[in-house]
Amino acid sequence: MNKTILIVDDEKEIRELLRLYIEKDGYSVIQAENGADALRQAASAQIDLAVIDIMMPELDGYQLIKGLREHSDLPIIIVSAKTENHEKILGLDLGADDYVTKPFDPLEVTARIKAQLRRYDGYKENSEAALLKAGELCMDVCACTLSFGSGIIPLTATEYNMMKLLMKSPGRVYTKQQIYEAAWQESAIVDDNTVMVAISKLRSKLPSGGGVSIGTVRGLGYRLEVRT
Repeated sequence: MNKTILIVDDEKEIRELLRLYIEKDGYSVIQAENGADALRQAASAQIDLAVIDIMMPELDGYQLIKGLREHSDLPIIIVSAKTENHEKILGLDLGADDYVTKPFDPLEVTARIKAQLRRYDGYKENSEAALLKAGELCMDVCACTLSFGSGIIPLTATEYNMMKLLMKSPGRVYTKQQIYEAAWQESAIVDDNTVMVAISKLRSKLPSGGGVSIGTVRGLGYRLEVRT
């Protein structure tokens, strides 16, 4: 089935540039010039992925992401002129799956769109029937859910893929490269901070005092630590 991409940016030239490249790859495109318009579009159409700017009138990108995440777990890619790490952290913290800074290469954006859609399809269609357990954490691989006790821990698809990797072998150290490949389904890390920020966000979702945490092994990578 043809995928539909929502492009949200208040600059028409950027929307049109992205539209040309995205449609060339066979996707349908819906455009919105601000966050409020984007929410209306998302409510009336089936959107498979959203590419969102941050600085927009009426409703900015951060507010838009919060609004979309109330009803959907579709992949979200931020494309923004904001380059500071705290801006990236905020965007990922609100639920974005990837962050591209302006000025950008449209081919890079389309490559990331493809990667996010592959990852999301695998996340939704994973039919492997298994339970992964670490302490009181339980991952239902078939349902793609992570639970602690009777409660579900909400994860983006990227976070789910990272946690699935870590829970397969608690105590094993995984490099940033291995984590990136598992989470983003790509072989080359564009920015080392991407993994660091994503791990930080995932850590914040794990229950404090739950006996399970993500440890940093300096110079090597990360591992899932289970306290007994």
